[in-house]
Amino acid sequence: MNIQTSNSKIDLQRVFVRDLVLSGKVGAYPEEKDADQRVRFSVHADLHAFSEPVDDQLAKVFSYDGIVNAIRTILSDGHTNLLETLAERIADFCLAESRVARVHVQIEKLDRVPRAVGVELTRHRRPLHQTSKSQTES
Repeated sequence: MNIQTSNSKIDLQRVFVRDLVLSGKVGAYPEEKDADQRVRFSVHADLHAFSEPVDDQLAKVFSYDGIVNAIRTILSDGHTNLLETLAERIADFCLAESRVARVHVQIEKLDRVPRAVGVELTRHRRPLHQTSKSQTES
């Protein structure tokens, strides 16, 4: 099947990692400090349209492999008390890519209670023309 793509326009693209389960040292409670526990990650990154053709080249896209590798690296950095901290670090990684407009991160502890518990956060890239209140008052 031959599909023409040269005349199509992509306004928004979503790259996601869904239900990735890894073990790591997370938790603020004393019983969580010494043992690994299973943690499930889901990340959705919304990207602005491509400004140039990607020509079927992996090097030209924001890849889900990058998100998975970032999560693994963050977990390997050692114990983290709060899932919120992990979520912020993952969001920071995604937003470091200039085309990412928005990122949604969901993290769940699978071994803490009979069902999963966790956090979700959504961060948006601030438009360049926005300034904070403190910047406009100085």
